[in-house]
Amino acid sequence: MAGNSFGELFRITTFGESHGEANGVIIDGIEPGFPLDLDALQREMDRRKPGQSAVTTPRKERDRIRILSGFFEGRTTGAPLTLMLFNENQQSRDYDSLRDVYRPGHGDYPYAAKYGHRDYRGGGRASGRETSARVAAGAVAKQLLQNRGITVTAYSLMIGGLWCSTVDLSVIETNPVRCPDREKAPEMEQIILDAGASGDSVGGIVECICRGVPSGLGDPVFDKLDGLLAHGMLSIGAVKGIEFGAGFGSASLKGSQFNDAMTGPGAFASNHAGGTLSGISTGQDIQFRLPVRPTPSISRTQQTVDIRGGAAEISIEGRHDPCIIPRIIPVVESMAVLVLIDRWYQQFGRDCRQPSKG
Repeated sequence: MAGNSFGELFRITTFGESHGEANGVIIDGIEPGFPLDLDALQREMDRRKPGQSAVTTPRKERDRIRILSGFFEGRTTGAPLTLMLFNENQQSRDYDSLRDVYRPGHGDYPYAAKYGHRDYRGGGRASGRETSARVAAGAVAKQLLQNRGITVTAYSLMIGGLWCSTVDLSVIETNPVRCPDREKAPEMEQIILDAGASGDSVGGIVECICRGVPSGLGDPVFDKLDGLLAHGMLSIGAVKGIEFGAGFGSASLKGSQFNDAMTGPGAFASNHAGGTLSGISTGQDIQFRLPVRPTPSISRTQQTVDIRGGAAEISIEGRHDPCIIPRIIPVVESMAVLVLIDRWYQQFGRDCRQPSKG
């Protein structure tokens, strides 16, 4: 199975399945001598792990990171850094009834069509469980970028049709839906709970802001920074699109309205472009939004077919998130930082000194 690696100079390869023994990631190309904060790594994993609130799956996984290589006496060695997370709370019997049917909204049919054999237990490699390895790698990249003055923050902008009225980044981690609007957060939470109680699910929109990114990241013409970010984001199973800055709204604007007037070297009067021009970072905040689909695993009866092509009905049992968004937010941040650290290495090398933003 190809397609399990991402990045060039900071390259990750993830492995594992939802109901296998473990999930993990190998990071190749990391700078040597970096003092990783293991507690900070674990805090990132805790933001993604299941069972953290009433709006997430009740599956219980501690997701404790185990470092197998590339780390000695508190610092990276420069050798491949291998991080592993053991699966401890699988209930594979929940999927026995799905062995011979294709679940609507899942990768069951295309995986069977491509490989002729599929792991039906929770989706195998197509499961959201796979993203635990991405967050482990992202937790490392976050520390490398923070050392360079770059921060990446994602949050729930809309859930189930309810939009934030305000954005206060200090509020995000104070509520289970990771909403930056203190007043709307309880309403979003109730929307998710109601959907789950009715055997259904909801989606929404995640917004992400990358701050402190210097100008010059990204390469013409096929390695544009926004193009690579789009690649990373659309590799997340539940993400169905992406827009930067004014995004799709820019199609309704005139050039005189969309263009960001410059007020000095690296200074702009607006940020309709979302932080890149010609695919290269401008030094402004990189800002993008992602539509996230509703969780496909729902207990309501759905029409499908079995592996012989016969009509069938299914009701998916098991432990599933009625809304993916609260737990996908650290995944979004992780894919963003993986792109940014890789492009940093391309532009500035592995020297952690902060370049000029001019």
